[in-house]
Amino acid sequence: MAAEHVVELDARVPLRNEPVQARSTARLTALLDAAAAIVDEIGFERLTTAMVAERAGASIGTVYRYFPDRIALLQALGARNLDRVLSRVHDEIVDPKHPDWLAALSSGFAIFVEAFRSEPGFRGLRVGDVIDLRPAPNERTYNSIVADRLLDGLVQRFDIVDGPHVRFLFETAIEVSDALAARAFARDPDGDESFLIAGRDIVYAMLVDHFGEVPKPFEA
Repeated sequence: MAAEHVVELDARVPLRNEPVQARSTARLTALLDAAAAIVDEIGFERLTTAMVAERAGASIGTVYRYFPDRIALLQALGARNLDRVLSRVHDEIVDPKHPDWLAALSSGFAIFVEAFRSEPGFRGLRVGDVIDLRPAPNERTYNSIVADRLLDGLVQRFDIVDGPHVRFLFETAIEVSDALAARAFARDPDGDESFLIAGRDIVYAMLVDHFGEVPKPFEA
């Protein structure tokens, strides 16, 4: 992944110092890469800033230069995960090669599934909503943002009537899909296909009455 993704972290993630030089950007990238590797190995719950510093070959002071605590570091990693997949998924959904909404959405979901398999730190942290903070740092969850962006693409590409009820229905479908994808990868790094199929089937059943019946591409 290109380094520029790192400097475009969501504004809600509290970096102590924004990187302004190539060396600083590389240092921040190394810290997030180290955190991602640790999350893959032991989970985000046990990650410490000291572990990240050691893995990145940096001092603990370097970690605290950018992040006030381990939670801010994990939030930044979650935001990077979001940044790396969301634009790709939206672009896939609006691609004219897809004949209907389900083909587009299934292809978009495939990008998320591939992120679970290959993006360091994604399987354990996803886009950061698993960090259950009280009080919540943002008015909306990252999954809610993902749902809106994906639905924007479907509305743009296909003849789908938009509205608050549709937004809620679609966000609910995304939450179900995310939960089942997390279950699919909980014990299997390649993803338990039965849970992934169940997620696709449930999402289709939730949306078909409003979005319209279409052939299922994953049953072809």
